[in-house]
Amino acid sequence: MEPEAGDDRLAFRSLHSDPGEMKLRKRRSTLYMSAQEKRSRRRDLLGENIYLVLFTIALRIVNCFLVQTSFVPDEYWQSLEVAHRMVFSYGYLTWEWTERLRGYTYPLIFASIYKILHLLGKDSVQLLIWLPRLAQALLSALADVRLYSLMKQLENREVAQWVFFCQLCSWFTWYCCTRTLTNTMEATLTALALFYYPLQGSRSTDSVKYSLLVALACIVRPTALIPWVPLLFRHFYQEQRKLHLTLHHFLPVGFITFSLSLIIDRIFFGQWTLVQFNFLKFNVLQNLGTFYGSHPWHWYFSQGFLVVLGTHLPFFIHGCFLAPRRLHILLLTVLWTLLVYSMLGHKEFRFIYPVLPFCMVFCGYSLAHLKAWRKAALSFLLLSNVLLALYTGLVHQRGTLDVMNHIQQFCPRGPDPASVSVFMMMPCHSTPYYSHVHCPLPMRFLQCPPDLTGETQYLDEAAVFYLSPLNWLYQEFHSNASLPSVLVTFSVLEKEIHAFLTSGNYERTAIFFHTHWPEGRTGSHIHIYERRLTSRVNTGGI
Repeated sequence: MEPEAGDDRLAFRSLHSDPGEMKLRKRRSTLYMSAQEKRSRRRDLLGENIYLVLFTIALRIVNCFLVQTSFVPDEYWQSLEVAHRMVFSYGYLTWEWTERLRGYTYPLIFASIYKILHLLGKDSVQLLIWLPRLAQALLSALADVRLYSLMKQLENREVAQWVFFCQLCSWFTWYCCTRTLTNTMEATLTALALFYYPLQGSRSTDSVKYSLLVALACIVRPTALIPWVPLLFRHFYQEQRKLHLTLHHFLPVGFITFSLSLIIDRIFFGQWTLVQFNFLKFNVLQNLGTFYGSHPWHWYFSQGFLVVLGTHLPFFIHGCFLAPRRLHILLLTVLWTLLVYSMLGHKEFRFIYPVLPFCMVFCGYSLAHLKAWRKAALSFLLLSNVLLALYTGLVHQRGTLDVMNHIQQFCPRGPDPASVSVFMMMPCHSTPYYSHVHCPLPMRFLQCPPDLTGETQYLDEAAVFYLSPLNWLYQEFHSNASLPSVLVTFSVLEKEIHAFLTSGNYERTAIFFHTHWPEGRTGSHIHIYERRLTSRVNTGGI
């Protein structure tokens, strides 16, 4: 059968007026790639230049080791402490686990690391402390690279470079991105999911991948869904095959991930538990999180968001006016997240950390459009953020970690170890616990579970202690035999409990700097007191 005239024209549509010349198609097979292009491809990693990826990984590893301070108790008590108990069968679980408000999926990541170390006989306390954080640092580096790749697709290499710069020099990202916090994993998964989200101009769109990452973020922390509400609605509204998107992408991904979460929690709780519902019920529906502090509705707008952005704030505002309309959905997502969290009584800086990469997009647009003032702006951003990052990472609130390094020396050793007990007279969960000691040393701290019974005059153990520390100590330790060997307390208590320390033959043996800005029940230093049994001991009660 002979070809039709139309087919003939299509076959030779690249012919030009010159009868002796024919142009080849622009799209070439990889067989005809130049040697330079092949070498360039071999230097790629994660779709980007291998040197950029390695630089990001190296920076985040350095970041990890330059953050030696504590932020909030959850970075230990909802991750490492749970993982330590899962693997080594001793430790402490907070009330959230007895009430089944938290799921085991996230601690299982660190428990896997601990188990491998245990099987290899390499479960030293330093590896238990640092390996989980290094794992989180690598994930954060991956999220940084993906943010750069996305911006290169949406705009160009120049804008992508400035967004990347803003992301890497953000003091709050530096402060949080290597911590074992659920908020950190939530922020990482959110940034990775954004890479696959169908933004106009993106060439990496994949509905299954981004919905899977969003589902995993919700398993780690159910409030991770908040930033994604406007993004999911936008995707659903613009999608022409809505039924296909729902039945073949969203529902299967949601069913598989939440089934996995249910099975994991069934194994470790011993019963079927929907922790995501329990978490939302406690923190959102009942708003019982206010037991741990509350702020006015405008706190995120008047303080929280400003602190998290830091010196990026003027560039963020400037970039909001410069960014193309197709990226306004990211600005809407930031505003929506701030509004939703503003309706909850309990507020913290870390809650809005997952939308910080969204803000860096607008900061990058600002820097890309600055010409005459760019050098000054870069110097200002770099200097201000480096100083903040180094201070918060190396100085502010480091005492609670330093003191745990000191407590490691009290671990029982040898065939006939001395009996030592430690009592933390500090606001509850001020320090890490067995994950930073890694020995079955008898330890105790002041408890502070919230009131779940509706009692109007409820006071937890820590609150009762701080009403009258001296009286509480005399009542709790009514004989010499009941006295702990080691006391750990903030410096503000020393004068108030001096009589107890003297009568119990306690001697201050170590002082650790904690913060320049003590507040409430914390002091600028942490003191360790050891009981001297060789000293003259009062034979009666204290």
